[in-house]
Amino acid sequence: MIVGLEITVRSTEIDVNGHVNNAKYLEYLEWSREEWYEQSGLPYGAFLGMGIQTVTVNININYRKECRQGDLLNVTTEAESAGRTSFVLKQAIVNQHGELCADARVTSVTMDAGSRKSRLLPDELRQLFPASI
Repeated sequence: MIVGLEITVRSTEIDVNGHVNNAKYLEYLEWSREEWYEQSGLPYGAFLGMGIQTVTVNININYRKECRQGDLLNVTTEAESAGRTSFVLKQAIVNQHGELCADARVTSVTMDAGSRKSRLLPDELRQLFPASI
């Protein structure tokens, strides 16, 4: 499942170079990941009910094209792969002209909410990822 989130670039997201500040791209990606969890039926409360939390441990992002104030962006998130305790979400930011502005792979780990140690992915999360070969 690919989940998209539309964002309009605001003036407060622009840096001295007249385009979106690089740190804002990370926020856009985070907002889209939260939307992915929500639409997948796994909002934050569901994870807490399972006694787990997810923690981002790596973000590999490619900045491809600048975004400017007023641009309409579509930020997509989809499940890419899952391991024992970690998973990777593939994300992209595309502008209103269909141009790829950024793409990223975000690795997260599930951790036990009490012990704060990594924990096996619950089946509810694992089922959202393609089966490994």
